[in-house]
Amino acid sequence: MSMRHYSPRRDRRKGVSIRSQRFLNVALGLAILLQISYPLIDGEPLRLVTLAIVYTGALAMVTHAYLSFGARYAFLYLAITFSFALATEEVGLRTGWPFGNYSYSPSLGLTIFSLPLVVPFAWVMMAHPILTAARRLTQNWVFLYGGAAMAAWDLFLDPQMVTANRWTWKFTGAHVPFQPEIPLSNTFGWLFAGMGLIALLHLTLPRDRRKGGTELVAVDIFILWTLFSGVVGNIFFFNRPGIALFAGLIFSAIFAPYLFSRWFGRP
Repeated sequence: MSMRHYSPRRDRRKGVSIRSQRFLNVALGLAILLQISYPLIDGEPLRLVTLAIVYTGALAMVTHAYLSFGARYAFLYLAITFSFALATEEVGLRTGWPFGNYSYSPSLGLTIFSLPLVVPFAWVMMAHPILTAARRLTQNWVFLYGGAAMAAWDLFLDPQMVTANRWTWKFTGAHVPFQPEIPLSNTFGWLFAGMGLIALLHLTLPRDRRKGGTELVAVDIFILWTLFSGVVGNIFFFNRPGIALFAGLIFSAIFAPYLFSRWFGRP
């Protein structure tokens, strides 16, 4: 009679390494530090910082997507969001739908087709935290919450970029409250485009986090920092308290349920 020694199979789905977590922290921290420097500089340094903010923010969110949800999620998220943004923005530039009649400044650097390369990466920076929040809060209305969140985020982004002459609109008629240089059609455009993108991502991307994956803290920090910097920047640096109040209230109302669920809700 022989005795066999049983050795359990090792779980190959390892957790996040310290090096990977540090890389995420550095990317996120760098994106925030660059945003802090934004109102303190001008000229060519400001242009370069503007581009760097988007690229480092996108890098941080793609990294978090990979470390939290896995390689398949991260790859599909990047490919779908970039392609969707590229197609939507190209249609917008050529037809004026759905955002209105607008154009981008050459100061935004490299282009792909007629679109600055940095623009789709701004969508990449935004989509992952919004999808994460939407999936946590609802099952049947992810697309609707996602579209509203994308539109709310843009209420901070557009006036800052228009003031810096990164893009401009030509329009007559209704404008966004406290933003006379931006048509109301832009907000509705973000709402509908955001619903389309988040619906597509929700239907395509895996929903379960990887075993041992990184927590959602980076997403929480990114959302909170966007709110804080948008409000503080418009009050103390850009002299636009109306935007701070209007955009801050809408952004807070949309993301407060997610943040409360993270702090006080289910794990």
